[in-house]
Order: sequence, then C-alpha cells, then structure tokens
Amino acid sequence: MSGNEGRLLDATTLRAWCATALDALGRAREEIDSINVYPVADGDTGTNLYLTTEAAFRAVEAVFEAYEGDADAASVPGLDGVARAMAHGALVGARGNSGTILAQLLRGAAQVLVAAAGEAVDGVVLATALRRAAEAAYEAVAHPVEGTVLTVASAAARACPQNEADCRVVARAAYDAAREALERTPGQLAALGRAGVVDAGGRGFVAVLAALVAALGGEPFAGGPVARPARWQPRHPETSRGAEDGARADGAYGGDAAYRGDAAYGDGARRDVACAGHDACAGDVARRGSGDIARRGSGDIACRDTEEWDGSGPGYEVIYLLDAEDEAVARLRARLDALGESLVVVGGDGLWHVHVHVDDAGAAVEAGIEAGRPHRVRITHFASDAARPAPAGGERAPRAIVAVVPGEGLARLYAEAGAATVPARPGELPGSGELAEAVRRAHAHEVVLLPNDADLHHTAAAAAQDARHLGVRVAVIPTRSAVQGVAALAVHEAERRFDEDVVAMTSAAGATRYAELAVAEHRSWTSVGICQAGDVLGLIDGDVAVIGQDVAAIARTVLDRMLAAGGEMVTLVLGEACPATLADELERHVRAHHLAVDTVVYAGGRDAALLLVGVE
Repeated sequence: MSGNEGRLLDATTLRAWCATALDALGRAREEIDSINVYPVADGDTGTNLYLTTEAAFRAVEAVFEAYEGDADAASVPGLDGVARAMAHGALVGARGNSGTILAQLLRGAAQVLVAAAGEAVDGVVLATALRRAAEAAYEAVAHPVEGTVLTVASAAARACPQNEADCRVVARAAYDAAREALERTPGQLAALGRAGVVDAGGRGFVAVLAALVAALGGEPFAGGPVARPARWQPRHPETSRGAEDGARADGAYGGDAAYRGDAAYGDGARRDVACAGHDACAGDVARRGSGDIARRGSGDIACRDTEEWDGSGPGYEVIYLLDAEDEAVARLRARLDALGESLVVVGGDGLWHVHVHVDDAGAAVEAGIEAGRPHRVRITHFASDAARPAPAGGERAPRAIVAVVPGEGLARLYAEAGAATVPARPGELPGSGELAEAVRRAHAHEVVLLPNDADLHHTAAAAAQDARHLGVRVAVIPTRSAVQGVAALAVHEAERRFDEDVVAMTSAAGATRYAELAVAEHRSWTSVGICQAGDVLGLIDGDVAVIGQDVAAIARTVLDRMLAAGGEMVTLVLGEACPATLADELERHVRAHHLAVDTVVYAGGRDAALLLVGVE
C-alpha cells in the first residue's frame, strides 16, 4: 500500500488490489468451482474468475516493469495507465460467463479511474467507479437475472456512501453489502435454493471486494463468506414446485425477487478450453449442416468438447475477441440474441469480448465476421465424453511429468529424468496459460505437475483444472522448491498406478527440507532483522534465517541448521554466480561435521538461484 494509508486510491494500491484479488481467488477457486450450479453445474466458475484476474494482474505488472526498466521514467506509473492495463488485460483474458462479467466490472471501474487522471482518487471517486462497474455489467448482459453476480455487484454499488472521502470506508461498505447480497442469492434463484448454495460468481466478486479492502489497508483478507450455507428453505414451500423451468406464476420465488427460469444469463460458464491456454489455435470455421464445425487451414479457432451436457440447451459455447465499431456491435448483439442465449458482450474502444451459447456455432462466428474481425475464437461443444474426438498428433503417452524449473542446468537435469520443463526466470514466473499449454504438449493421458515454487501453487491448480477439460488427468504436487521436485522425480515410476505414483512423489517432496541463498535487492525488514541491499540472505523453508556478507559462511550456517534435525542426503544446486570453490568447501564441511550424510551437487546454470539446498 502507498503512503496515503488507504484514504486515497493510487497506482500502487491498484496494483496491490490486483495481486491480492488473484491470491484470494486462487485460495477460493476450488470452493467456488464446487458451488457452480447455475446455469450448468460444470464446476469452473472459480477457475474462470482466477484466469481472468490473472490476465488483469499480468497486464498491470507489465506496466510497472516497464517503468522500473526506464531510468528516465517516474518512480511509478500513473493510475490511469494502470487502470487501462487492468481493464484491457481482463478483457483479453476473460474466460467463461463469470470471467466476462468480471472483465466488464473492472472495465466499468477503470473508466471512472481513467477519467479522474491527475486528480486525487478519494472515496467519492471510488464509489462512482463501483457504481459504474455495476451499471456496465448489467449493460453487457442481454437478459440479466437476479441472484447472480449482477445482483451482488449492484448491492455493493448502492451501499457506497456518496460523500465519503476515505476509500477504506467506501470499500468496506461495498464489501459488507456484497456479502449480505450474496447470502440472499439462494432465495432469488431457484437453482441455488434447491442446491443450498450461494451464487458462485457472486462469491468470487465478494472475494475481489475483500481484496480491495485489504489493499487499502483494511482488515486482512480472510476468504470471504462461507460458500455452502445451511440449506436455504423457501418461505412458502408450495411455490417451489411445478414451474421451475419457466416464469413463476406469482412472479416471485420464496417471497423474494422475481425469477424467470428461461432468462439467458448465468454465472457458471460452461468450459471454454482453447488449445494453447488463454489463446486459441488451429482452424478456420466452416458451416456444415446444422451448425457443425469444421476446422481447416491455419487461423485462430479452437474447438473442444466439454465433459457434461444434458441436451437441454444450446449445443455450443462460442467466445471470441472482436475488432469492431460500436454500431456494428449493436447489430451483432441483436443477431446473436436471436441465435442463442447467455449472451454477454463487453468492451469498447474498438475491442470487444463476445460470449454466447448457440446451436449454430458457424452462424455465431459468421455474425462476428460481418461485424468486424473476430480472433481468438473458442468453440466448446457441450457433449459427453463418448463424443469427444480423438486427440490430434498421434497416440498419447501413458504418463508425463511437467515441471517449472529455474536455471538451464536444472532444466537439463529434469529433462534427463524424462520431465518436460517450463522455465522460471528471475522475477518472471509462468502463467496458468503457459502451464496448461505445457500439459497439453506433453500429450499424455496422465500428467504430474511440479510447480516448484509456493507462489505458483494457485496458478498450477488453475492450469490443471483447465487441462482436465481436454481429457487429461492432472495431479499437482505442491513442491515449493526445485530440490523438492528433484526428490519427487527420484521416486517416480511410470509403471505404478497413477494415484500410487502421485502419493510416492508427494511423500518424497514433503520429506525434503529446502533452503536458498539469495542477494537482497533493497533494504527491508525480515524475521531476523533488517537487511541491506547486497546482503546475502539464507532462507530455510521460505523464511529468512540468517543475514550476512560471506556466501560460504551463510551456506555453512544454513546447512548446519537444516542438518541439526537429521538427514541422510544433501542436494546442492549452484547458480552461475556462486564462487567456483563453494561446492568442494560445502562437501568437506558436511563430511567433517555430519556423519553418514551424502552430498550430491548439480550446476544450476544461468537464471538459477545463487544456491539451492535440499535435505532428505
């Protein structure tokens, strides 16, 4: 948070909001997926929200990184530039119905923040931004339904005090109102009431607002409300039967807001898997018969089947980005509304994100071609596994390992052990799209994913969920360091049953303590005191344990502390910047002070940490 202590919203606070929201949605992703029952219980709303927010976060980080690399630039970018990046990133990376709506919410808020460029963005402006966000979301949905994220966002906007200058007060009021509105959603939407859950998209938006409170210096984010409340009971049970698929005769459900079962909006988007993570891949679209999709040539069309479809709705989900003018988009909305349902069109300034469920996918794409230039087209066929086409590119391998690896030397080591690697460069961790693409390229029925970094666990989980819709069985082993990944690889046996192999690898990784030597980039507080820029830090299991200047001395101290609890094997991975004599020195130290402990040394190479240590 910046030095205004949360009273004002600036670029740094907006950056913190995106980062905190991504972490919050990562923690809540599985929970949100599990309560996704409307309109289709396909369990991906949390994943879609996470992937959309990740795209916004990465766009914001790119702006800050550009400023940090420019010596002539101001210390931080302006709020308007960061807000534009957030909105654009979310728009381009939006996934599913829920992500598309979230992108529009962020875009609506960004419009106000950009307009306020050069002025102090206080609570009054923030309240206006949240109100504009809710309005924009409603405008984007062809047929809004109450009891969804729209209801939650609208309640948050209405609760914002209009003349309050403190952003913290405004954000807290919006968050509290959103929580209360979320708890009422089972009484507004029949599907939620029957399942006894709150709306999944609304639950995600509450997490985003909680992250805003935390970014402004409010109470730490605690995960939001319980997403599985006690089963909601309608006030008038007799009204809960008979007309659940159409409009209620009395116009109300359970004595609350009106409900119409055929309204074409829902927050639990069906799967929108593209071949390359966020991006789509091969094929143009041709219409054959009644909306079948043929893929030919080279373009940017992705076509995939989902796992479940009961045949009661449109057969395809069509999503694409569209370069078009406002007038053309207005005509496109009318045409797509006549073709299908769940229509959401968000964006502006020449770039739009289109989402619709239709039976004739070819016609939906052709409508986009007539309106402008569609690209990143994703077409999902709501079909059963039996109808899933055989994977392209030959027979799948039985099992594969995909690992995120820092350093060229470790990448070679992992590759020699049979793993496909994804590089992790300093300060540049891979995104979920890159991990999902690596899983796809592994071309296996079963994949074990090793993130090898605590900060990648949520990203890896989202990538795994994304890849599962391609028919791949994916398990994520929560490795926090590359040395834990090495231990997991050492016990991997492809001939074992998948579950047994995953358990064995997880056990080996968990039994490996890890440490790292790094050089401090700036002065900061640590758990063992203040470090200065240039100090050598010894981190054990992710926490700073020792600070000093001598690399060898710090390494010896770290080894002694780790081996004090016992150990049989020490793994040392030396980065390119390590002294040439360090490996021999540490091996002699282990032999002299720790009996019956073996040492193995690997060269980490360029981009590796200064020193990685593993103790098994």
